[in-house]
Amino acid sequence: MKNKIIPIGERVLVRPFSEQDLRKAEGKKKLNDFILPESVTKEKSAQGKVLAVGEVKSVKVGDIVLFSKYSYDEVEHEGEALYLLKEENILAKLT
Repeated sequence: MKNKIIPIGERVLVRPFSEQDLRKAEGKKKLNDFILPESVTKEKSAQGKVLAVGEVKSVKVGDIVLFSKYSYDEVEHEGEALYLLKEENILAKLT
């Protein structure tokens, strides 16, 4: 039986873009039509895909979001590093 992470309250579970995702974009200098600063490719990602939501109104599962750089708790689930963050720390949705 697989365990799921279900965010409580106004929290969101995000899969950050991997280094590989950023490397692919680095050659193009953009990801999802947004120009990436060079520093983004050298540090932990502040962009990712929403995997699960608690009681939030601004995003839904599948959205690509930009969030405050040091505003998350890192959790490991099935060998993968995921970020759990408060809705208020999501800065924008990327469309």
